[in-house]
Amino acid sequence: MSDKKIKAVLFDLGDTLLNFGQVNTTRLFRQGAISSYDFLKNSGQPVGGFNYYYWRNLIALRIWHWLSNITGRDFDTLALLRKSGTKRGVKLNPEQWRHLAWLWYEPLSQVGQTEPKTKETLAALKNLGLKLGIVSNTFVNGCSLDEHLKQLGILDFFTVRVYSYEFDFRKPNTQIFKVAAKRIGETLENILYVGDRIDKDIKPAVKTGMQAVLKAAYTNAGKKVPEGAWKINRLCELPGLIEKINVGTSH
Repeated sequence: MSDKKIKAVLFDLGDTLLNFGQVNTTRLFRQGAISSYDFLKNSGQPVGGFNYYYWRNLIALRIWHWLSNITGRDFDTLALLRKSGTKRGVKLNPEQWRHLAWLWYEPLSQVGQTEPKTKETLAALKNLGLKLGIVSNTFVNGCSLDEHLKQLGILDFFTVRVYSYEFDFRKPNTQIFKVAAKRIGETLENILYVGDRIDKDIKPAVKTGMQAVLKAAYTNAGKKVPEGAWKINRLCELPGLIEKINVGTSH
C-alpha cells in the first residue's frame, strides 16, 4: 500500500466544484445593485438615488479589487458593506446585513451550477471514507457561499471550508493549503487537491506536498498538465481515480 494513500479531498470552488464559465460581470453587478438597493429602500434605509448607489459601489469594488491584486490578499465584502453602509446611516441587524450581502451575490449564484450527479459523486467519496473540504480564493463572504452550496444541496459534504478573505494570504501562497490540511486533520501527502487553475491550484498544491488533480475548464484549455498531477474532465471521475491511487496503481 502506498504511503500516499488519499484520506481527504480539497476542492477549489469556481470552475471546479461550481461551473461559472466566462460571465458578464457588468450585467450581474447591475442585477445585484438593483435587488440590494430595493431591499435597503424598502427597509427605510438612507440610500439616495439608484445611480449614485450603483456607481459608488462599483467604484469601491474596483478599488478594493485593485488593492487586493497589489497586496495579494482578499477583502471581505460583507465587512465592507457593513462599514460603508454604517457610515451612511444604514442600520441593519446581523441577519439583514448577511441578506444584503446575499442579494449582491445572488445573480452570480444563479450562474454557478454543479455538474450532473455532483451529489452522487460527493456521496461516493464520503463512502470511501474520505474527508471533504473547500479551499477558495474569494472576496465573497462565507455566509453567501455557504448559502449557495446549501441551495445546491452539497454544503453538508464539506466539513472544512477555507475562504481566502479570512487570511492575509491566498493561493498560490502555500500557507492556505497548510491551513486547510491542519483543519481537515490529515498530512499534506494524504490530501488530494482538485482545481482548475494550474498556477493557483495545481502547482502550489504539489509544491506544498499534496497530490493534485486538474479539472478540465476554460481556464486551462490547451495547457499541459504539470508533472506529478492527474487530469479529469468531470468530477464523477474522481472516485475511480482515487481508488486506483489508493491501491498503488500508477498514473
